[in-house]
Amino acid sequence: RPTPTLNLADEIKVMQRGRPSHRSLVLVVAALCAPCGARDAAAIKPRRTAQASTPANTNLERFIAGGSARALGQLVMYPADALRTLSQTRSGAKSLSELGVGVLLSGCATTSAFALAVGALQFAIFGALKPSVGVLGASVAGALGSCIASVPQEVIKQRLVTGIYPDFLTGLRILASTEGLAGFYTGWLPIVSRNVPFVVITFSTFAALQHALLRRRPAGGEGDDRLTFVENLRVGISSAQVACLATMPFDVVKTRMMTQAAAAGAPPYASVIDCVRTMAATE
Repeated sequence: RPTPTLNLADEIKVMQRGRPSHRSLVLVVAALCAPCGARDAAAIKPRRTAQASTPANTNLERFIAGGSARALGQLVMYPADALRTLSQTRSGAKSLSELGVGVLLSGCATTSAFALAVGALQFAIFGALKPSVGVLGASVAGALGSCIASVPQEVIKQRLVTGIYPDFLTGLRILASTEGLAGFYTGWLPIVSRNVPFVVITFSTFAALQHALLRRRPAGGEGDDRLTFVENLRVGISSAQVACLATMPFDVVKTRMMTQAAAAGAPPYASVIDCVRTMAATE
């Protein structure tokens, strides 16, 4: 049997004419309480937490994601990075017009594969230590740990771009036979001096910008606990720009130390300090 339609106005008239029925009282009370109940339900609706919507990544996932991101980033930016290296070399080194545009891609695939290990180490260490030591401590540890792979990669890449080595495998053989293991870590001090503050500034700036963006989100909204792809891209680029400007002097010293052989006739730098003093005096 169909339920009769309840009409609040009719029931109020009945109540005004005489003794209200149980049905009238129930209808009026329900009508009055309905808006309050809806507001209360909305007020007590639990806000999704970041932990519930975005479960923590495992070490293997961080390893794969970090390595892939680093390798892809280097692969895409390799020509720009090669131009930066050529612009930082010492007077007497060959220019792009002398070396040819091919050097902008020299060793691109092989050294970008090297970057898999660099990014994997960095992000795995960062993700594992962040809960216990915070963003700053995890950033320092990740930067230091990744230098095990990043310094040899940087040495070979810089020398390929400046024409010291003709190709990756030949460069490996020459470096190993003439300089030994120590050769793979030429210029380790300036690169560590660059990498550690670069990573710390990048991660810290990223975390600060991310926190600021999320705080502006209305509570309880869809996706209020994570950034969109475009927001992540904007925050990442901004963070890297800040870090790049802050650490550029270290980067120049690193390039000079690693590519001394490219400057024909120039006396080699005796040390990092000598490199800094010579640049300050002559340039």
